[in-house]
Amino acid sequence: MTEIGIIGTGSMGTMLVDAFLESHALQEQEITIFNRSEQKALRLKESYPKIHVASSAKEVVGQSKIIFVCVKPPQIPGLLDEIADHLQPSHLLVSITSPITVEAIEANVPSKVARAIPSLINQTLSGPSLLSFGSRCTSLDKDVLTHLLRHISEPLEISEDITRVSSDIASCGPAFFSFLTQGFIDAAVRQTNITEDEATVLATNMIIGLGKLFEEERFTLTSLQERICVPGGITGEGIDVLRNETGLMFDHLFQRTHRKYYIEKKHIEDSLYNKGRLSK
Repeated sequence: MTEIGIIGTGSMGTMLVDAFLESHALQEQEITIFNRSEQKALRLKESYPKIHVASSAKEVVGQSKIIFVCVKPPQIPGLLDEIADHLQPSHLLVSITSPITVEAIEANVPSKVARAIPSLINQTLSGPSLLSFGSRCTSLDKDVLTHLLRHISEPLEISEDITRVSSDIASCGPAFFSFLTQGFIDAAVRQTNITEDEATVLATNMIIGLGKLFEEERFTLTSLQERICVPGGITGEGIDVLRNETGLMFDHLFQRTHRKYYIEKKHIEDSLYNKGRLSK
């Protein structure tokens, strides 16, 4: 029996495999993977020949102690139907998606259930991951999963009511700030003679250095702004523009992501109700 199973080898499932192996948290032969499109799983096996590729999600359950569910949220009800009868109380089923609660999954399976929301940044063996545990998880289960994720991230246990906003910051945040950085670069190119390549090099190196300043705890967000922003200086002019023009932009961002979250959550829970897996 392998230690870890991963159902779904899309972006995040593949990232977990890469990170667990690069960090030496696991060895190849300790991982079993399955993907509906077998070619994706086989491509991963080309990089890691000792990984076991299962022929079904049920086989992953039979071969693993901890099973990471890395499929898209709408696919989860069907997957739970497929594997529920094969899960044992000793299994730990770990969902990486936010729109379905740990409690809802617990109502569908006999195993222990947790949620671990990773970030693409974890591929660098850094950045946050978010943890929530079901009522059946023991202290040992919590320690085992936290220790595993600590090889690739800084795990933080969170409550259900802040799951979406925490995921917005930790998991979606890299895409949001990448978008803003690209806009920063594009504006520099439009307004000056700098080339896109030159602006991209400067901006990405700035972001890398900024992260190091925070990692080394040389500054807080506020103290860094105060250090650079000399009263009456050029940086202050730029900050004034940002203050005036961003306004409630991030408030609107969280409103939109939460709206989408609740729509997906209701759709998934309605599917489980219809299957008789949950009671209203």
